[in-house]
Amino acid sequence: MRSNRKYDSEFKQEAIKLVIDEGRTIREVESSLGITHGVLKGWVQKHRDQQDPVKVHHASVEAELKHLRKENERLLREREILKKAVAIFSTDPNRYSGS
Repeated sequence: MRSNRKYDSEFKQEAIKLVIDEGRTIREVESSLGITHGVLKGWVQKHRDQQDPVKVHHASVEAELKHLRKENERLLREREILKKAVAIFSTDPNRYSGS
């Protein structure tokens, strides 16, 4: 099913920014904005083709760095939780075994 819906250039630019500048996935942005599947990919590719390669690389590196920092924070929190769990279980190993 094809949609003949037309999007103005401002809407397209804002959608592209969500992908390039904020590091969100194309599918995520399409879903949240109600854009037909696959349309945004074309907009992003066209935008990248028109941009200075150095600028595009810098933006994608910045987005990846932001994503990795966020993931690192999550992993550090998980590690702290696991360290606390190990400490609890190693002080009294029979406490939670049901024996």
